Amino acid sequence: MKTERQKLGSLGEELAAEFYEQRGYRIWERNASYSCGELDLIVENTDGTIVFVEVKTRRGTGFGVAESVTARKFFRMRGAAANWLKDKPYAPIRFDVITVVMDEHTGQHTVDCYEGVDHGAR
Repeated sequence: MKTERQKLGSLGEELAAEFYEQRGYRIWERNASYSCGELDLIVENTDGTIVFVEVKTRRGTGFGVAESVTARKFFRMRGAAANWLKDKPYAPIRFDVITVVMDEHTGQHTVDCYEGVDHGAR
């Protein structure tokens, strides 16, 4: 049985996938797990760019949702991305962070995307 935290995380990942699909991205994989790390989503942009996505979901309007992705987490994401890319044809890549903040009072949510966070968010 999933904990409340796991349910919240799953909801955030679903909302993040919808965010990308609405923008024409193709979903390649969800929760790709390797010994070196995990990738919440792997998507492909309409220009062929493969995007490795970390999804952070929180309740309330807490500060620093995106900032909770540490340098260690990016290191592990890069390792997982390298594993996923093995034996695949060359494609440009990007690392994004999606934040999902759930309003505890209204049940509404906001989704923000920070593109190219490995080079500083855009």
